[in-house]
Amino acid sequence: MAQARYVFITGGVVSSLGKGITAASLGRLLINRGLKVVNQKFDPYINVDPTNMSPTQHGEVFVTDDGAETDLDLGHYERFTDCVLPSCCSVTMGSVYDNVIRNEREGKYLGGTVQVIPHITNEIKNAIRAVSDRLYPDVVITEVGGTVGDIESLPILEAIRQLKRELGSENVMYIHVTLVPFLSASSEAKTKPTQHSVKELRSIGIQPNAIVCRSEQKLSKETEDKIALFCDIDVEAVIQTPDVDNLDEIPLLLRSQGFDDIVVDYFRLECDPAKMDEWEALVRRAENPKHRVRIAVVGKYTELPDAYLSIGEALRHAGIHHETDVQYTLIFSGSITGPEKAEEILEGYDGILVPSGFGTRGIEGAILAIQYAREKGVPYFGIGLGMQLALVEFGRNVLGLNAGSEEAHPDCADKVVHYARKNDQSDPSSFGRNGALRIGSYGCRLQGGSIASGAYGANDIRERHRHRLEMNNAYRRAFSDGGMWITGLSEDEEMVEIVEIKDHPWFLACSFQPEFKSRPNRVHPLFREFIGAILRRKE
Repeated sequence: MAQARYVFITGGVVSSLGKGITAASLGRLLINRGLKVVNQKFDPYINVDPTNMSPTQHGEVFVTDDGAETDLDLGHYERFTDCVLPSCCSVTMGSVYDNVIRNEREGKYLGGTVQVIPHITNEIKNAIRAVSDRLYPDVVITEVGGTVGDIESLPILEAIRQLKRELGSENVMYIHVTLVPFLSASSEAKTKPTQHSVKELRSIGIQPNAIVCRSEQKLSKETEDKIALFCDIDVEAVIQTPDVDNLDEIPLLLRSQGFDDIVVDYFRLECDPAKMDEWEALVRRAENPKHRVRIAVVGKYTELPDAYLSIGEALRHAGIHHETDVQYTLIFSGSITGPEKAEEILEGYDGILVPSGFGTRGIEGAILAIQYAREKGVPYFGIGLGMQLALVEFGRNVLGLNAGSEEAHPDCADKVVHYARKNDQSDPSSFGRNGALRIGSYGCRLQGGSIASGAYGANDIRERHRHRLEMNNAYRRAFSDGGMWITGLSEDEEMVEIVEIKDHPWFLACSFQPEFKSRPNRVHPLFREFIGAILRRKE
């Protein structure tokens, strides 16, 4: 087996610079040169995984096929590279410390004193090597979360420094993503923060081979020369990523500056130039829409847009497919306090989407939004919680039940949604990978002639789940007789996966999270049909 090459991407000056987009874009370019690439994320926080982290602080939890709950950057990687990444591609310092402590408790260190070096750093290196040992890529691109100078990320930086010595300098490359602020008062880009950030890296023993400069606008040649001089790199290795309207432009922007050539030449890889015709075509479609639609995303975590990042991306992908500018607005469900308020807020939107969520906050407002969509004939798409509450709304307002969810309405007479009764999911106090959640990829069988089967063009599908509630099977007959069509079931037919309303322009709700599998060049079928139905209704 050939030696894998490793690219480590670090960040400096401030967080949220776009390291994930840089890593994903580089992955796309190298894949289009015929290389096998795997992206990996190392997060410095001490949580074992993002399971219990608030979406309003951390953003969405991305779910892999094999059931890992991960940082949202894995979503960027999968969307840009069109790959399916396993759990080993997401590592946190919490999981590293957890493994080391477990090993110590089991006596695996033979009574030795457990220290950051070598025990923590060795565990980090093992996690990095596990990707190549399992997936056999040509190139591994590992993004180090956080910012150089953070205390919690120091063991990661030390580990990747050691790997260059162990694997050989010809097999390890460092790329630093940094902010170059522009001061409008002096009309000048300032390079000093980048210089200090690189100085901090070099004090650890890491010299970047390339620097990706984030900025509000294009940098001058003089600024590039200055960064190259003071950071001791070739000027050709100073790469610019000024702000763009569409993130899909980033791979093309990086290619135009020879970013992938720098990596390929450094590793002395023999491969063809990147073939980006398809990517260029989708960027052109995105830049030249023929239609415009407005979507109301009625959710619980609207304080932070990243809480619904994959939803927004999937809507955008559907817009690219239909040559449509999809403008979506995040609306806090708790702001909808009655039917009149629902009409006031939602009137003028072409479609309504209620995404997944947990807990009781804002539940009744989301139910009112669903009622508005059903009664007004507005295309509706429910995901996770959006399906659970569609059942509650239909049960109350169509079937006349005292309907509710076991989580949000524990005292209601008709719990049409309850905690899942299979796979050890019945204990609502149990959280995490092996607890209450039904998580990961599961099979689903579709009813022929349904919206869902028409969208997928198949009757057997697999989708990713992250939920702990399901439809109460005792109410299946009542819902079917009342006009809600159950069109998707789990493979054993024990769990309801999709429901639809026939006499409606487009009303579909699913228990799984289809947004995680949408791609810019391969939009998810349900999002494609949702936007398609909206366009048909407008016409």
